[in-house]
Amino acid sequence: MSWTVAPAPPGSAKGLPYPRFDRGRGRTALLVSLFALGAVGSVGLIWLTARAEESSVGAVALALLLATVPVPFLVAAYLWLDRYEPEPRRFIAAALLWGAVVAPAFALLVQAILSPWQGEVPFSVLLTVVAPLSEEFGKGLLCAIVLVRRRRFAGLLDGIIYAGLAGIGFAFTENVLYYSRAYAGTLIPDISGPVVAANVFAARGIMSPFAHPFFTTATGVGIAVAVLTQRRWLQVVAPLLGFAGAVGLHAAWNGSTLLWRGLGFLAVFAGFMVPLFALVGFLALRALRRQADVVRAALGDASRRGWVHPAEIHWLVRFGDRAAARRFATRVAGKQAGASLHTYQRAATEMALMHDRVLHGRAPADGVARVTAHLERMHSWRPFVIMPPLASVPLGAQPQPPPPLSASPDRAEPAARA
Repeated sequence: MSWTVAPAPPGSAKGLPYPRFDRGRGRTALLVSLFALGAVGSVGLIWLTARAEESSVGAVALALLLATVPVPFLVAAYLWLDRYEPEPRRFIAAALLWGAVVAPAFALLVQAILSPWQGEVPFSVLLTVVAPLSEEFGKGLLCAIVLVRRRRFAGLLDGIIYAGLAGIGFAFTENVLYYSRAYAGTLIPDISGPVVAANVFAARGIMSPFAHPFFTTATGVGIAVAVLTQRRWLQVVAPLLGFAGAVGLHAAWNGSTLLWRGLGFLAVFAGFMVPLFALVGFLALRALRRQADVVRAALGDASRRGWVHPAEIHWLVRFGDRAAARRFATRVAGKQAGASLHTYQRAATEMALMHDRVLHGRAPADGVARVTAHLERMHSWRPFVIMPPLASVPLGAQPQPPPPLSASPDRAEPAARA
């Protein structure tokens, strides 16, 4: 990309073909698979719930309703973390459906295989060993499939987000079964009805909705570290340690219900899990802020190479500034201009994150080719981009004359010619 006058005036793209939005390869196949998976999972879940409730329609409806309540809030929290490089909605749906259908099915399969020996295996072992191993493996497998295969990878946050979404889906299915059993009286002997289901909802849906996402986060972070690093031993050790951490947290959570007639759960929850929840939340927010620093530094280097005009950087980093730029574009040239700028901002973010990995030697083998592809995508959208005038950029953030280009790293040099 060459130096241009930024922002481009309205109408500068007149006569040029409008670029196509990047929908990703395999979109149709994935959507069909998601529809089929969702249909099968819904039928299976309703059947299991109805079976537990002896076909009580009211009980099925109550269990589904209570299990659904925390889901939008949990998903919104993870999407808020995923603002810099938002994952496609189809992948978000895939993660939720995997957690809600595939992971529980795997756990139920393991339990079915072990059912002939259930009388010989102590309940405590089933609760603290079998359940954590089977459930965390089922949820963590989604992280392995997506993070290793996805071409867009934003670092540890992607591991946290995909693990969290799979955990949300799994918790939904498990909660439906718990609430239905509580209503039927099979969860707590001699006690049944909607009041019991509501009490179980208070413990699982209000006090600890982040439990399953939190456990699986350890696996997601371990796999993310393996994808980011170039060290062979860490590529093997990090996922194993992450999975062990997820199983250990899950086992401690389940095992606490066996201590001191159930009071151990409150002690472990307040004294151990809540501080860990806070620590993970802090680390996630820190990773989000670090992404902003990485994007700003990478775009600064890109502007010195002539890929991005320095006046654009202010509108490509901070969320508030990015949204303000889109509002300006929409007001000046309509909704299509706002959508074009949004696409340009995402392409710039993806380019910056991959460019940073190339500069620091953490990119995959085709890292330079990916940077070039992002640059070409930015170049195709740039004539359609409308940004606020330079005068609206704060004085401290206004671009300075670019210094002479220093020697480029060998791996980044091919991208400089894009």
